[in-house]
Amino acid sequence: MSESPALRSRRSRVNELFRVWVLPLLAGVALVQVVGWLRSPSFDGPAPDFALKDLAGQEVHLSDYKGRTVILNFWATWCAPCRAEIPSFSAFASKHPEIAVLGVAADGTPGQLKAAAKSFGITYPVLIGDPATLRAYQIGSFPTTVVIGPDGDVRTAHVGLMFGPQIWWATR
Repeated sequence: MSESPALRSRRSRVNELFRVWVLPLLAGVALVQVVGWLRSPSFDGPAPDFALKDLAGQEVHLSDYKGRTVILNFWATWCAPCRAEIPSFSAFASKHPEIAVLGVAADGTPGQLKAAAKSFGITYPVLIGDPATLRAYQIGSFPTTVVIGPDGDVRTAHVGLMFGPQIWWATR
């Protein structure tokens, strides 16, 4: 049985849509991921401990989270990709309270960061980063995300945007 002209036309449009839009989009996403992986910091062994203040002025140590998986998301207030991924981290933090999500801000005063956290919809703790911590974690680009296992060792690091499925996958 032969196809009707309308079915051939529809199939042709779907094939063209796939070829012109979907394949290049998928290739672009794959390229961004590979570049992020290539630019990511490299760690062997335990994550560097830190003592950073949160937005309430309380000192927070990485060691406070021993035995838990921890996501450190290094970001800056001026960074558009950082702002784009914040809703995914907020959603992940809400759905997975067993995993600590900590935003480490690289710039701004406590007042500026409180306003930014509210404006951007950050629902997880924000820590005020310092140069020593940024150096220890080899932060050269924003956003950078580091996942630390319950044993305290760095599992993975990623430079660039991360969204829900990537965040979930990085914590497995």
